[in-house]
Amino acid sequence: MTARPDAARAYLRRLVELLATIESDDLDGPIDAAADVVASTLAGGGLVHVFGTGHSHLLALELFYRAGGLAAVDPVLVESLMLHVSASQSTLDERTGSHLDEIGRRHDFRAQDALIVISNSGGNGAPVEVAEFAKSRGLPVVALTSSAHAASDRGRAGDFPLLHIADVVLDNRGVPGDAAVTVGGLEAPMGPTSTVIGAAILNAVAIRAAERLLAMGSTPEVFVSANIKGGDEWNTVLIEKYRGRVGAL
Repeated sequence: MTARPDAARAYLRRLVELLATIESDDLDGPIDAAADVVASTLAGGGLVHVFGTGHSHLLALELFYRAGGLAAVDPVLVESLMLHVSASQSTLDERTGSHLDEIGRRHDFRAQDALIVISNSGGNGAPVEVAEFAKSRGLPVVALTSSAHAASDRGRAGDFPLLHIADVVLDNRGVPGDAAVTVGGLEAPMGPTSTVIGAAILNAVAIRAAERLLAMGSTPEVFVSANIKGGDEWNTVLIEKYRGRVGAL
Protein backbone atom coordinates (compact mmCIF):
# COMPACT_ATOMS: atom_id res chain seq x y z
CA MET A 1 0.00 0.00 0.00
CA THR A 2 1.30 3.44 -0.94
CA ALA A 3 1.94 5.66 2.06
CA ARG A 4 -0.58 8.48 2.39
CA PRO A 5 0.94 11.99 2.17
CA ASP A 6 0.96 13.73 5.54
CA ALA A 7 0.83 17.44 4.66
CA ALA A 8 -2.78 17.76 5.86
CA ARG A 9 -1.89 16.02 9.12
CA ALA A 10 1.15 18.28 9.52
CA TYR A 11 -1.11 21.30 9.06
CA LEU A 12 -3.55 20.22 11.75
CA ARG A 13 -0.70 19.41 14.11
CA ARG A 14 0.83 22.81 13.46
CA LEU A 15 -2.44 24.48 14.45
CA VAL A 16 -2.53 22.44 17.66
CA GLU A 17 1.06 23.44 18.42
CA LEU A 18 0.31 27.12 17.85
CA LEU A 19 -2.76 27.01 20.06
CA ALA A 20 -0.77 25.28 22.80
CA THR A 21 1.95 27.94 22.59
CA ILE A 22 -0.61 30.73 22.76
CA GLU A 23 -2.27 29.13 25.78
CA SER A 24 1.00 28.75 27.66
CA ASP A 25 2.69 32.00 26.66
CA ASP A 26 -0.02 34.54 25.78
CA LEU A 27 -3.24 33.78 27.65
CA ASP A 28 -2.13 35.51 30.84
CA GLY A 29 -0.18 38.17 28.93
CA PRO A 30 -1.42 39.97 25.81
CA ILE A 31 -4.75 38.11 25.67
CA ASP A 32 -5.38 39.12 29.26
CA ALA A 33 -4.41 42.72 28.47
CA ALA A 34 -6.71 42.81 25.45
CA ALA A 35 -9.54 41.38 27.55
CA ASP A 36 -9.01 44.22 30.04
CA VAL A 37 -9.40 46.73 27.22
CA VAL A 38 -12.60 45.07 26.00
CA ALA A 39 -14.08 44.70 29.48
CA SER A 40 -13.32 48.31 30.41
CA THR A 41 -14.86 49.47 27.14
CA LEU A 42 -18.06 47.52 27.64
CA ALA A 43 -18.31 48.48 31.30
CA GLY A 44 -18.18 52.13 30.21
CA GLY A 45 -20.95 51.70 27.67
CA GLY A 46 -18.63 51.71 24.66
CA LEU A 47 -18.42 49.65 21.49
CA VAL A 48 -15.60 47.45 20.30
CA HIS A 49 -14.93 48.34 16.65
CA VAL A 50 -13.18 45.58 14.69
CA PHE A 51 -11.39 46.21 11.39
CA GLY A 52 -9.53 44.03 8.94
CA THR A 53 -8.84 43.94 5.21
CA GLY A 54 -8.78 41.01 2.80
CA HIS A 55 -9.14 37.75 4.68
CA SER A 56 -8.64 39.64 7.94
CA HIS A 57 -12.14 41.08 7.54
CA LEU A 58 -13.38 37.55 8.25
CA LEU A 59 -12.08 37.99 11.79
CA ALA A 60 -14.03 41.22 12.16
CA LEU A 61 -17.09 39.16 11.28
CA GLU A 62 -16.00 36.39 13.65
CA LEU A 63 -16.66 38.64 16.63
CA PHE A 64 -19.89 40.07 15.24
CA TYR A 65 -23.49 38.88 15.64
CA ARG A 66 -22.88 35.23 16.29
CA ALA A 67 -23.85 32.67 18.88
CA GLY A 68 -21.64 33.14 21.92
CA GLY A 69 -20.37 36.53 20.76
CA LEU A 70 -20.40 39.83 22.58
CA ALA A 71 -23.22 42.12 21.47
CA ALA A 72 -21.47 45.50 21.59
CA VAL A 73 -19.26 44.83 18.56
CA ASP A 74 -19.16 46.99 15.44
CA PRO A 75 -17.47 45.39 12.38
CA VAL A 76 -15.85 48.07 10.24
CA LEU A 77 -16.53 46.66 6.78
CA VAL A 78 -15.34 48.47 3.65
CA GLU A 79 -16.40 46.64 0.50
CA SER A 80 -13.39 47.68 -1.56
CA LEU A 81 -11.14 46.16 1.11
CA MET A 82 -12.97 42.84 1.19
CA LEU A 83 -12.83 40.06 -1.39
CA HIS A 84 -16.26 39.75 -2.97
CA VAL A 85 -16.12 42.79 -5.28
CA SER A 86 -12.59 42.38 -6.66
CA ALA A 87 -10.10 40.36 -4.66
CA SER A 88 -7.09 41.50 -6.68
CA GLN A 89 -8.10 45.17 -6.46
CA SER A 90 -8.65 44.86 -2.71
CA THR A 91 -4.99 43.88 -2.36
CA LEU A 92 -4.00 47.15 -4.00
CA ASP A 93 -6.54 49.20 -2.08
CA GLU A 94 -5.50 47.92 1.35
CA ARG A 95 -2.01 49.28 0.76
CA THR A 96 -3.28 52.86 0.65
CA GLY A 97 -4.44 55.06 3.50
CA SER A 98 -7.46 56.65 1.84
CA HIS A 99 -10.52 55.09 3.46
CA LEU A 100 -11.30 57.29 6.46
CA ASP A 101 -13.99 59.33 4.71
CA GLU A 102 -16.06 56.23 4.05
CA ILE A 103 -15.39 54.77 7.48
CA GLY A 104 -16.23 58.06 9.18
CA ARG A 105 -19.57 58.25 7.39
CA ARG A 106 -20.60 54.80 8.53
CA HIS A 107 -18.96 54.35 11.92
CA ASP A 108 -18.99 56.55 15.01
CA PHE A 109 -15.70 56.23 16.90
CA ARG A 110 -16.15 57.64 20.41
CA ALA A 111 -13.61 58.07 23.19
CA GLN A 112 -15.27 55.39 25.35
CA ASP A 113 -14.90 52.83 22.52
CA ALA A 114 -12.00 50.56 21.56
CA LEU A 115 -10.59 49.28 18.28
CA ILE A 116 -9.31 45.83 17.38
CA VAL A 117 -7.43 45.96 14.09
CA ILE A 118 -6.39 42.76 12.32
CA SER A 119 -3.54 42.70 9.84
CA ASN A 120 -1.35 39.65 9.38
CA SER A 121 1.49 41.69 7.88
CA GLY A 122 0.90 44.82 9.93
CA GLY A 123 2.35 46.95 7.17
CA ASN A 124 -0.52 47.89 4.87
CA GLY A 125 -1.79 51.45 4.78
CA ALA A 126 -5.47 50.84 5.52
CA PRO A 127 -5.13 49.13 8.93
CA VAL A 128 -2.41 51.55 9.96
CA GLU A 129 -4.60 54.49 8.95
CA VAL A 130 -7.59 53.21 10.94
CA ALA A 131 -5.41 52.49 13.99
CA GLU A 132 -3.94 55.99 13.91
CA PHE A 133 -7.40 57.50 13.49
CA ALA A 134 -8.70 55.58 16.51
CA LYS A 135 -5.72 56.66 18.61
CA SER A 136 -6.32 60.28 17.63
CA ARG A 137 -9.88 59.93 18.95
CA GLY A 138 -8.61 58.58 22.27
CA LEU A 139 -9.52 54.92 21.69
CA PRO A 140 -7.27 52.12 22.94
CA VAL A 141 -6.06 49.98 20.03
CA VAL A 142 -5.51 46.23 20.06
CA ALA A 143 -3.66 44.78 17.06
CA LEU A 144 -3.79 41.15 15.94
CA THR A 145 -0.84 40.47 13.67
CA SER A 146 2.14 38.22 12.96
CA SER A 147 5.25 39.40 14.74
CA ALA A 148 7.36 36.95 12.73
CA HIS A 149 6.16 38.47 9.47
CA ALA A 150 6.84 41.96 10.79
CA ALA A 151 10.41 41.02 11.67
CA SER A 152 11.12 39.13 8.45
CA ASP A 153 13.03 40.53 5.51
CA ARG A 154 10.57 38.57 3.36
CA GLY A 155 7.85 41.08 4.15
CA ARG A 156 6.90 43.31 1.22
CA ALA A 157 7.02 46.50 3.30
CA GLY A 158 10.10 47.50 5.23
CA ASP A 159 8.31 49.15 8.13
CA PHE A 160 5.48 47.79 10.28
CA PRO A 161 4.13 50.70 12.30
CA LEU A 162 0.98 48.87 13.42
CA LEU A 163 3.09 47.12 16.04
CA HIS A 164 4.17 50.51 17.36
CA ILE A 165 0.73 52.14 17.26
CA ALA A 166 -1.17 49.47 19.17
CA ASP A 167 -1.56 49.54 22.95
CA VAL A 168 -1.79 45.74 22.98
CA VAL A 169 -0.34 43.38 20.37
CA LEU A 170 -1.80 39.91 19.91
CA ASP A 171 0.64 37.70 18.01
CA ASN A 172 -0.95 35.01 15.85
CA ARG A 173 2.44 33.25 15.79
CA GLY A 174 2.23 32.72 12.06
CA VAL A 175 5.20 32.32 9.75
CA PRO A 176 6.11 35.03 7.21
CA GLY A 177 3.70 34.66 4.32
CA ASP A 178 1.16 32.83 6.54
CA ALA A 179 1.13 29.48 4.72
CA ALA A 180 2.83 26.99 7.02
CA VAL A 181 2.97 23.60 5.26
CA THR A 182 5.06 22.22 2.42
CA VAL A 183 3.22 19.87 0.07
CA GLY A 184 5.42 17.51 -1.88
CA GLY A 185 5.58 18.54 -5.55
CA LEU A 186 4.40 22.12 -4.97
CA GLU A 187 6.66 25.15 -4.91
CA ALA A 188 4.18 27.35 -3.06
CA PRO A 189 3.43 26.50 0.59
CA MET A 190 -0.12 25.84 1.75
CA GLY A 191 -2.00 25.86 5.03
CA PRO A 192 -2.49 29.48 6.20
CA THR A 193 -2.85 29.71 9.96
CA SER A 194 -3.84 33.33 10.55
CA THR A 195 -7.61 32.87 10.28
CA VAL A 196 -7.91 29.77 12.45
CA ILE A 197 -5.53 31.03 15.12
CA GLY A 198 -6.83 34.59 14.93
CA ALA A 199 -10.40 33.43 15.50
CA ALA A 200 -9.32 31.41 18.53
CA ILE A 201 -7.38 34.34 19.99
CA LEU A 202 -10.24 36.80 19.52
CA ASN A 203 -12.78 34.45 21.07
CA ALA A 204 -10.44 33.88 24.00
CA VAL A 205 -10.24 37.66 24.44
CA ALA A 206 -14.03 37.94 24.38
CA ILE A 207 -14.50 35.13 26.88
CA ARG A 208 -11.93 36.51 29.27
CA ALA A 209 -13.49 39.96 28.94
CA ALA A 210 -16.83 38.42 29.92
CA GLU A 211 -15.18 36.91 32.97
CA ARG A 212 -13.77 40.33 33.85
CA LEU A 213 -17.20 41.94 33.56
CA LEU A 214 -18.80 39.32 35.77
CA ALA A 215 -16.07 39.89 38.35
CA MET A 216 -17.00 43.60 38.26
CA GLY A 217 -20.61 42.68 38.95
CA SER A 218 -21.74 43.40 35.39
CA THR A 219 -23.40 40.81 33.16
CA PRO A 220 -22.00 40.90 29.61
CA GLU A 221 -24.47 40.97 26.73
CA VAL A 222 -23.99 37.92 24.52
CA PHE A 223 -25.86 36.72 21.45
CA VAL A 224 -27.26 33.19 21.39
CA SER A 225 -27.99 30.98 18.40
CA ALA A 226 -31.00 32.05 16.38
CA ASN A 227 -31.53 28.36 15.70
CA ILE A 228 -32.54 27.45 19.24
CA LYS A 229 -35.92 28.04 20.82
CA GLY A 230 -36.12 31.55 22.22
CA GLY A 231 -33.04 32.65 20.31
CA ASP A 232 -34.82 35.19 18.12
CA GLU A 233 -36.50 36.80 21.09
CA TRP A 234 -33.23 36.97 23.05
CA ASN A 235 -31.28 38.46 20.17
CA THR A 236 -33.97 40.95 19.16
CA VAL A 237 -33.52 42.80 22.44
CA LEU A 238 -29.80 43.21 21.75
CA ILE A 239 -30.30 44.11 18.10
CA GLU A 240 -32.71 46.88 19.00
CA LYS A 241 -30.35 48.20 21.66
CA TYR A 242 -27.33 48.48 19.36
CA ARG A 243 -28.88 49.03 15.92
CA GLY A 244 -28.46 52.81 16.25
CA ARG A 245 -24.67 52.57 16.49
CA VAL A 246 -23.91 49.28 14.72
CA GLY A 247 -24.94 49.79 11.14
CA ALA A 248 -24.38 46.16 10.14
CA LEU A 249 -27.21 45.06 12.43
